[in-house]
Amino acid sequence: MGLAVPLGVAVIGGLWRRIREVALADVAVLLRGVDASVVEGIERVLLEADFGPVAYTLLEDLEQRLRRGELRTEEDVRRWLVNRVASMLGEPGGLERLNFGDGAGPAVFLLVGVNGVGKTTVAAKLAHLLLQRGRSVLLAATDTYRAAAAEQLAIWARRLSVPCVTGQAGGDPAAVAFNAIDAAVAQGIDTIVVDTAGRLHTRSDLVEELKKVRRVVGRKRAGAPHETLLVVDATTGQNSVVQAATFTEAVSVTGMIVTKLDGTAKGGSVVAVRNQLGLPIRFLGVGERVQDLEPFAPERFAEQLVGA
Repeated sequence: MGLAVPLGVAVIGGLWRRIREVALADVAVLLRGVDASVVEGIERVLLEADFGPVAYTLLEDLEQRLRRGELRTEEDVRRWLVNRVASMLGEPGGLERLNFGDGAGPAVFLLVGVNGVGKTTVAAKLAHLLLQRGRSVLLAATDTYRAAAAEQLAIWARRLSVPCVTGQAGGDPAAVAFNAIDAAVAQGIDTIVVDTAGRLHTRSDLVEELKKVRRVVGRKRAGAPHETLLVVDATTGQNSVVQAATFTEAVSVTGMIVTKLDGTAKGGSVVAVRNQLGLPIRFLGVGERVQDLEPFAPERFAEQLVGA
């Protein structure tokens, strides 16, 4: 029984189809009894979709339900999978779930993550959502090492008609965050979105610098950062679990924004991170436009991931 796609490639909406192709010529085979080869095939599909250890939890539950006769039709099995994945994903996301502080000063949201996950674009998208909800926003470009990063955020700020605080090339990122809070207070702005430099989770010196940004923000504004949101690229698979664990330990991550779920993203990693680390998922990046940041809806995500 050969795989129709290479290991490491899965498409949102195709999980059930892959189970049918790889594991089941007819789901009735599974319903007649727990067939080891069929279960092994389902395991392969889940691992390809980057569920990681979660795959074994799902399989154990499936086998038990089949033995008890709780799943009697093909649709029973598919619907069970959708519901089980949704339950693993936890609560819905959205702005309503974010901590905006005590109202005595600006809410500070810190975006963290490794290089290339799309933090700068996410900062603009989040600002757009906040503006739509009637918040005022200031963007802070604390990536002082890449001039292009600050320039990109400044371009987004002009498009959104919001102020943007930047720093000198090679300057102290924490100083930029400090100045951003001063600027927001002076202008009566209620929300600051801080775009940080990409930090390799394996580089302790870079992670220490990120910790400094967090400390300085906390000293400048009581309770800040009110949210530390880890931006994760869904296509990185199980590596996203390692990244999330490292950043959570370093800077007390409060939630996740998952990007690159358009096209051929592998949604199983989203389930894996949520299940293994307990980090709530707040938003999904589903495209390149400023509007393409969706509040996370576990039931809808599970339905799209499993498919028909």
